[in-house]
Amino acid sequence: MDRVTIVHDNFLRRVTAQDFPAGHSASNALTDDDALSLFKSQVLARALDIESRAMQKRGQGFYTIGSSGHEGMAVLGHALRVDDIAFLHYRDAAFQIARAQKAGQRGMMSDMLLSFACAASDPTSGGRHKVLGSRSLMIPPQTSTIASHLPKAVGTAHGIGLARRNRPEHAVLARDGIVMCSFGDASLNHSTAQGAINAAGWTCVQGVPLPLLFVCEDNGIGISTKTPTGWVKASVSARPGLRYFEADGRDMFAAESAVQAAVDWVRLHRKPAFLHLHTVRLYGHAGPDVVTSYLPKTEVEADEAQDPLLYSARGLIASGAASPSDILGIYTDTLKDVAEAAKEMAEIPRLQDAKSVMASLIPPKRICASSNGPSAADRAQVFGADMGQMDQPQPMSRLINWALHDLMLACPETLLMGEDVGRKGGNYGVTQKLHARFGPARVIDTLLDETSILGLAIGLGHNGFVPMPEIQFLAYLHNAEDQLRGEAATLPFFSNGQWSNPMVIRISALGYQKGFGGHFHNDNSIAVLRDLPGVIIACPSDGADAACMLREAHRLAREEQRVVVFLEPIALYPMRDLAETGDGAWMRLYPEPDQRIALGEVGVHGAGNDLAIVTYGNGHHISRQAQIELAAAGVKARVIDLRWLAPLPEEAMMVAIGDRPVLVVDECRRTGGQAEALISILAERGVAKFDRLTAEDSFIATGPAYGATLPSRAGVVAAVHKMLAQTGRS
Repeated sequence: MDRVTIVHDNFLRRVTAQDFPAGHSASNALTDDDALSLFKSQVLARALDIESRAMQKRGQGFYTIGSSGHEGMAVLGHALRVDDIAFLHYRDAAFQIARAQKAGQRGMMSDMLLSFACAASDPTSGGRHKVLGSRSLMIPPQTSTIASHLPKAVGTAHGIGLARRNRPEHAVLARDGIVMCSFGDASLNHSTAQGAINAAGWTCVQGVPLPLLFVCEDNGIGISTKTPTGWVKASVSARPGLRYFEADGRDMFAAESAVQAAVDWVRLHRKPAFLHLHTVRLYGHAGPDVVTSYLPKTEVEADEAQDPLLYSARGLIASGAASPSDILGIYTDTLKDVAEAAKEMAEIPRLQDAKSVMASLIPPKRICASSNGPSAADRAQVFGADMGQMDQPQPMSRLINWALHDLMLACPETLLMGEDVGRKGGNYGVTQKLHARFGPARVIDTLLDETSILGLAIGLGHNGFVPMPEIQFLAYLHNAEDQLRGEAATLPFFSNGQWSNPMVIRISALGYQKGFGGHFHNDNSIAVLRDLPGVIIACPSDGADAACMLREAHRLAREEQRVVVFLEPIALYPMRDLAETGDGAWMRLYPEPDQRIALGEVGVHGAGNDLAIVTYGNGHHISRQAQIELAAAGVKARVIDLRWLAPLPEEAMMVAIGDRPVLVVDECRRTGGQAEALISILAERGVAKFDRLTAEDSFIATGPAYGATLPSRAGVVAAVHKMLAQTGRS
């Protein structure tokens, strides 16, 4: 027999014989009605596990991970408030069912079956994934909970505290709410989990409110790898800034008091706690996993003997809340109800085409209160002496700084966060004076951990803030890219547009730094960003464009709930000159606060018909230099600055190109750079002649060779002459 049948038969036999594992007496805190309700939630979770496997065998369901053995999480569903946001481990069906019961909601059985069947009418993901989640129950769906959700739980908890003083327009979390985040013992070992737990403790010891309950569901094994006995307690029970609680999650009567104590402690003290919940895992890891292929049968049977439903039955019978026949009736009736409801899944409509699947990639727009912007008096007070310089051309770094000032003045829920963004003002001075002018609650100096920075931003977005996290260098993003790929970019998609985490991620990026860096501070690859569906990538090349595009990026996040990556070319931060030293031709005046450059709008420079140079960022600067040299040689070129790299502004670019030959100048590498996509577009559009000049497939060196692998002004000039010679136009 398979393990599902064995566990089922054991339950029927042992309840009939009243052969129960030793357990606790019924808790005074759990009324008979509460205990019976929790048991029904546990049984429904078990029945859904059993039926999900049957649906897979019939071809009506798909890959699923069960909750059997983790039914003790129903106690958390009972102890927490319905408005306490919960980021769930994938084994927490009992939690969601118990929370629905507490909220008086019906239909959770049907909702979960629709999810198992990937039905288009699945209320959580719209048929895109088998996930737990519910907007009305304040449970954002998770598609991969191998610790990737812990950093945003930290961020969300921090956002509850911030919102008590600065309530965002679109805040949804209660002022006295807490955050619950659950995960498995194997996930605890992931670097992301360790970073989040460290960030929580680091925040707490500084006296910053952080109402967060970590719940580690310790079943002693991760897929097939066992967790060392005592490892979880030894590794977290003495962590600074983190209160440790422990409970037996097999026995809801034993767990209830510790669970309630942990919840109450977090709510009262507004500090993080760690609840170590001992569980068992039944049936193996997932799907067709055969647990006896990697565990001795005796160990498997020992876990099965600790079935949480048996503990619950024991306590209910001992308290007089139910008889053995009542217990068996609830169990068998629930199995029948679930099996009967599952029959409706056989012909349920499912997503069939790309358009339907992609419908939720872009979150819905939301209505935001209109604003006339800050008054002249407010601006004068905040900007101070800087106001006197606004009629003079400035480099990019200064204009981005002023744009950030105006955005924070106009939108109080706008927050900056990152390493050194506060008192220091950032590595390149881009955030100077903001900390002094807006305070540490809005300009947040974080610990040195990119995962925590992005997790903070994602969590803040859950409560209506418009976060603008800074990553110091593009290469540092790779330390945390899963926070974008696995969390931020996927949330609208897998929640059918019900949840979003808008933000503008500012990154000091790209190459051409002369005196600093090498490959770690001069990274010219953004391929990891370009293939993230729904994510917008902006890359300005001069200060005025940077200010106008940053305002548009902020609007896209605030009003359209988008995730925007704003690449700021480091080498252009201080750039003043264009053709020759001292000409000041690359500095710009600060645009009026209401000026924006819309998503998809390209920059066009020159009317020359000999060819078009399509470029962006540093490539725009060197192409404009080349344009001057080419003009002196009689070659009239048009330079097109893309500005927006995802989605590529295809239509606007083609209009600007007209019938000209095209040279793509791409400062990123030949392999994986923007030029690959641009050349494909040009070929598909039937452009007669095109070529590309890119960086070499190499990392960047420090010292005099800093630009040896990158496009240059001379390289652009040479490439243009070569192209025109081949077309007979030179």
